[in-house]
Amino acid sequence: MAREYSGSQMHHQLEAKRRRLTCILGVSALCILFYVLGAWQATPSTQYDLYTKVGCDNTTSTSDNNVGNSSTDLDFGSHHQITVESSKTVSQFPPCDMSYSEYTPCQDKVRGRKFDRDMMKYRERHCPDKEELLLCLIPAPPNYKTPFKWPQSRDFAWYNNIPHKELSIEKAIQNWIQVEGDRFRFPGGGTMFPRGADAYIDDIGELIPLTGGRIRTAVDTGCGVASFGAYLLKRDILTMSFAPRDTHEAQVQFALERGVPAMIGIMGSQRLPYPARAFDLAHCSRCLIPWSKNDGLYLTEVDRILRPGGYWVLSGPPIRWKKYWRGWERTKEDLKNEQDAIEDAAKRLCWKKVAEHDDLAIWQKPINHLKCVKIKELHGTPPMCTSQDPDTAWYRNLEACITPLPEVTNANDVAGGELLKWPDRAFAIPPRLSRGLVPGVGVDRFMEDNELWKGKIANYNRLITPLRSGRHRNIMDMNADLGGFAAALTKYPVWVMNVVPQNSDTDTLGIIYERGLIGTYQDWCEGFSTYPRTYDLIHASGVFSMYQDRCDMTYILLEMDRILRPEGSVIFRDTVELLVKIKSITDGMRWKSQIVDHESGPFNPEKILVAVKTYWTGEATHKQP
Repeated sequence: MAREYSGSQMHHQLEAKRRRLTCILGVSALCILFYVLGAWQATPSTQYDLYTKVGCDNTTSTSDNNVGNSSTDLDFGSHHQITVESSKTVSQFPPCDMSYSEYTPCQDKVRGRKFDRDMMKYRERHCPDKEELLLCLIPAPPNYKTPFKWPQSRDFAWYNNIPHKELSIEKAIQNWIQVEGDRFRFPGGGTMFPRGADAYIDDIGELIPLTGGRIRTAVDTGCGVASFGAYLLKRDILTMSFAPRDTHEAQVQFALERGVPAMIGIMGSQRLPYPARAFDLAHCSRCLIPWSKNDGLYLTEVDRILRPGGYWVLSGPPIRWKKYWRGWERTKEDLKNEQDAIEDAAKRLCWKKVAEHDDLAIWQKPINHLKCVKIKELHGTPPMCTSQDPDTAWYRNLEACITPLPEVTNANDVAGGELLKWPDRAFAIPPRLSRGLVPGVGVDRFMEDNELWKGKIANYNRLITPLRSGRHRNIMDMNADLGGFAAALTKYPVWVMNVVPQNSDTDTLGIIYERGLIGTYQDWCEGFSTYPRTYDLIHASGVFSMYQDRCDMTYILLEMDRILRPEGSVIFRDTVELLVKIKSITDGMRWKSQIVDHESGPFNPEKILVAVKTYWTGEATHKQP
């Protein structure tokens, strides 16, 4: 009986275990089913209507720019009760007066008059004090239209977007710009290239190798409307063009309206905001920079930013002075002395003059400083710099010394490492990384970053108007890191201004330039050196995590609104908490926005906020009291 009872007990225990196991499996299956259904419903649709596409007819848009689909919005509001820590937060930001329509906060004409005119200091960056900051939205001109798409924009811009005829009158015989009805036309002319920029560049190409990918990055000092940079693009040369505010009215604004990279800037008393060894080519076409003054100090700065073996191209006074001296209203002796001084300054920098033909003179920087160091031991002016980081360039005064190149052991070695030709250099390991010159950044991280951006860009093409459409031309990356975002976009008809915040833990701008991309340093607690409405898309990854304890995020967002074109897009990447704060502010800036999950899914703490600036303009009759 004992055995029979024992067997029966075991049978009942097994049956109970089977029932429990069946129950567990059933509950688990239901959980998995509901999880899959929930994830499917939370997954963004393949095409967000974040931006109502602008038609190809370039007419004024008045769409509401509906953001997203209510069925896919992520409900963070009920789970993240956050107070926006902003001393100046308002529920709705009013429009500024129309007199601010072309406001450039750090290059304000009135503020600039307070500063010394020596070395053009009054035209350098002078940003407003805290009490001067605007808490309003910069208005677009009445009848503002979406700019022409690239490449048509190279040659045309709407008059109402930049209503300035001054250049079409002042530079009429030089063919900078012409007014044709309701639009401007850019014939490609320039002061020193009456046959057009294309023919002028061909002339340079007869003297140095502009094709084949060896020359990729260029800088154009005193750029005018940037026709030189515009026509270099067809040769796969990316040019950073800059000119001061108001030397000629709105020249940099015209350049950006054309879809050509440009910044407001000047060679004054401070370094240009670019790292050492950044550009393959530097250019000046009657740029009015006094190269021979101050013991050739400005040529010393060109030398700093010029890559080993890079070229400096000069046309205009004093080159070919024997032919032009009467038209330049200067004496032969004066012009001859200026050219002699430039020749001497270039020689003291160890440059080699490679050509002087017709209106062009070209010098080349040495590929290393082995010989130059020995020369400086005998002739010490200017001496080699000794105690500074050559890449430090944010509000750093110019110094009368030669920035030393990285050391080499062989006379044929390229200092700092030889770069591959474009486009191979875009994804090749930059020499600064392969040589371990950037602390905290290794080759593995660089390769991983390249792969990550492939997936991120694919996701962006689902979140906004696809990048191949031509809707976006001028793009800014506010925290560019290694330049992976810009590199992944090289196959699209866009260009990217890669910004490395000056307070970043790691200075990566030199890496970005070695990849054949362009960019600048910037402190986002201040205004950017550009006109309003000059970017179609702004990418802000981790920017607000970096600046949340440095300055009021409201002003950073208002600055983004200032430089963003009507109906332009913004992509934020940050923590949920910060994105909720950002959204609460941008809701009062006439932006439509939506928070969505990270590409990898809902469990990644980083989220994405996609926003669109709605179309609106100022009132033509509204005058400042």
